[in-house]
Amino acid sequence: MEGSRGKVRALIEKATNSTAGQVEPRLLKAIKSVVRYSDSELRLAVHTLMDLMKRDHSQVRYLTLLIIDELFMRSKLFRALIVENLDQLLTLSVGFRRNLPLPAPPTVASVLRSKAIEFLEKWNASFGIHYRRIRLGFDYLKNTLRLQFPNLQANAARVQQERREREMRSKEILRNKFETLKENLSLIKEEIQLTIDEINECLEIVRNKEETLLLLPLDDADDDFDEFRSAELQQFRIDSLKEGEKICENSENKVVFDALRELYKLLVTKHLVSVQEWICVLIRVEVEDNRSRDSILKDFIDIQNTLQSVKKKCVESGCTLTETSKHQKEEEEDFWEEGKIESTEIESSNRKIGSFEASTSGDMKNEDPECCHEQSKSNKSLGSERGGTDASSLRSKLLAEAPVINWGSHLDNWGSKRDVLTNQRGLELESHWGRVDYDAIIPAGKIAELSMPATLYKEERIEIQPCHAPLHKGGLCQRRDLKVCPFHGPIIPRDDEGNPILQRTETHEKILDLGADLVEQLAKQAVKKVRDRDNEEARKRKMDKQSEKHAKRAKIREHNEAVLRDAALASTSHPTVVGEEVEAGGGERLLARNKTETLASMLRKKVTTKDRLARKLSNTRASDATMRQMPMGDDANYREAFPNQW
Repeated sequence: MEGSRGKVRALIEKATNSTAGQVEPRLLKAIKSVVRYSDSELRLAVHTLMDLMKRDHSQVRYLTLLIIDELFMRSKLFRALIVENLDQLLTLSVGFRRNLPLPAPPTVASVLRSKAIEFLEKWNASFGIHYRRIRLGFDYLKNTLRLQFPNLQANAARVQQERREREMRSKEILRNKFETLKENLSLIKEEIQLTIDEINECLEIVRNKEETLLLLPLDDADDDFDEFRSAELQQFRIDSLKEGEKICENSENKVVFDALRELYKLLVTKHLVSVQEWICVLIRVEVEDNRSRDSILKDFIDIQNTLQSVKKKCVESGCTLTETSKHQKEEEEDFWEEGKIESTEIESSNRKIGSFEASTSGDMKNEDPECCHEQSKSNKSLGSERGGTDASSLRSKLLAEAPVINWGSHLDNWGSKRDVLTNQRGLELESHWGRVDYDAIIPAGKIAELSMPATLYKEERIEIQPCHAPLHKGGLCQRRDLKVCPFHGPIIPRDDEGNPILQRTETHEKILDLGADLVEQLAKQAVKKVRDRDNEEARKRKMDKQSEKHAKRAKIREHNEAVLRDAALASTSHPTVVGEEVEAGGGERLLARNKTETLASMLRKKVTTKDRLARKLSNTRASDATMRQMPMGDDANYREAFPNQW
């Protein structure tokens, strides 16, 4: 029992004997584990903590107060014992009595005072309803002494109230949006349906103008197609025919394609985005009538699926709906000559066709003969046009030097130097809470920075040769290490049986060829070593002479300082004062050298330059000597001014 009681006291004293800003977590955990199972140990801890609060050191009181707060929030018995001595605890921690101020150091004392006020407010909020003394102490410090409390509970309640108000405002905004959606639901549906109908009509017009190729069933084909009986070849043939069915733009359907591009842009940039935003609003809104909300949400999900299907239909039809803007076209016309634009387009298209032909040259016999014939004719026509316009040497040179990069979203604004409007997304209903500058733009340079792609470095794989050392159980070691195998040492070339391959002939020839050179090299190394040793000895002798010279000068300097000090002491009538000042200065220097901070060093006042000057000015002996020297100076001035009267 006595051992455990001594252990509690020792742990608390060790935890408070520190200059840190917090109690060591390991010691705090040990204290809590010891006082958890016995009331006597808890009572001893209370007495020990109150004794430590009486120490004349703010650091000890601060760490003790931290331990008291930890135990106060966890033990009912500890709270009862502390509440009995609450007046004494507040006096020693807050320091509100004039006759009992907080001890040094002052910086820690201010932290102790603020922390004690904060703990008292927390204790009153948590246990004030059960302990009358806590309520009275809190009321006395706050209303009588007018101490400033941090008001943590009030601040937390204020933050919670602000959060609730923000949530209520957001819910109100969502409800207003939902009411607006209910009013304009029919108009939104009609507008989206009109756009979908126009896109379908444009696709039908374009398909009617194109020549359709009939896909014959494989069972009714001629004997020439008997070889296409496997599922893979049949699928490849179907994909090839579907590729041929894609619509291509020409001079006849250019107007329809322009209208289709505008409708597609409207579909993607306005309708899809607005439908997704309305779906988010319907998911987040909280209304009383959930049936209407669910029905509208279902309708919008169906509309979104319809828009996605129309978009997919446009893409699958082969409609090239992404077109460069007029500004980009003007920049390209300014950069390239007019006669080279057509040739580059033909070259790029011809290059794509040539690559496609090369990739599918082995499978071209699977396609329809008529399609192959038409494709060959188109290739010949393109080849003739390219031959006539193959004069763009600069273009071909740049294409040869151009890097090959992967396709990504950063290529959408490749080479574009136009600014982008920030707050114009094509929506009739914007989700802005305040005023919006619709003329705000994002500079082209910033767009280029945001579109900068990330390049991944792919390291080339190096084939690591296996060890191939023979094993005891038979076989060869298959470990692949760079230089050294952990079981068989350095990796060397071996044959199929695991025997080392020794290059005896080459080594022997090298030894014979380099024999004379080796002897000459060894002789040069020996001469160099002797010279280096001589130079090292000479350098050491020189350094020894310099060190002796420095030591001699230091001794002379010390002798001169001692002589001057003795002369100064002999010239003054108060050598004891000087000795005391020298000893004090030496003591201060010794204390400054000791950088280990302790509780005693925290109480010691730091001597500044101002303090040293004040101490010298307040010295009566120095002032008396100065007063005696002043008349002597006046006599000397009088003798110089009136030499004949002296």
